[in-house]
Amino acid sequence: MIRGEVVDLRPLTAADVERSERLVNDPDYHGPFGTWALTAAGDARRRFEADGYLNHDHGRLVVADKSGEPVGTVSFIAIFHGPPPSNRVYNIGIDIDPAHRRRGYGAEAQALLARYLFDTYTIERVEASTDVENIPEQRALERAGFTREGVLRRAQWRAGAWHDIALYSKLRGE
Repeated sequence: MIRGEVVDLRPLTAADVERSERLVNDPDYHGPFGTWALTAAGDARRRFEADGYLNHDHGRLVVADKSGEPVGTVSFIAIFHGPPPSNRVYNIGIDIDPAHRRRGYGAEAQALLARYLFDTYTIERVEASTDVENIPEQRALERAGFTREGVLRRAQWRAGAWHDIALYSKLRGE
């Protein structure tokens, strides 16, 4: 358990996986910036059974409020800016339930995840990206201590069109 002021991060349980399978195909849940692909029934359960959604290449943790209620998830995936393993960085993502947005949960969850990654792995950089029109997420990343580095033009295919994304990073010690 990774504890924060307003949220905690914890490993997924079987109940969390069932909840995720229900929500992954719900466009109302993910909103206009969601990039989830339709997932076949059972895919999430098979991955959970394989590694608990947590290993050195990728992971997913539950964001829970202080009562223990799940309010979303954070995830990370290893990417490389040169030959591995010395050039490993992690790209993080977040998904907060619509009913729990705009409470500061996302900013704290992303800051906690970055701290976890720096404490657990020998890395110097954590990255995050978001649609250039997703201003609330950009503000959350900045509150979490991330720095905007620029725009990746036409980097994401979503809803039948290419979209620009803003790239953010946080370095060890920031």
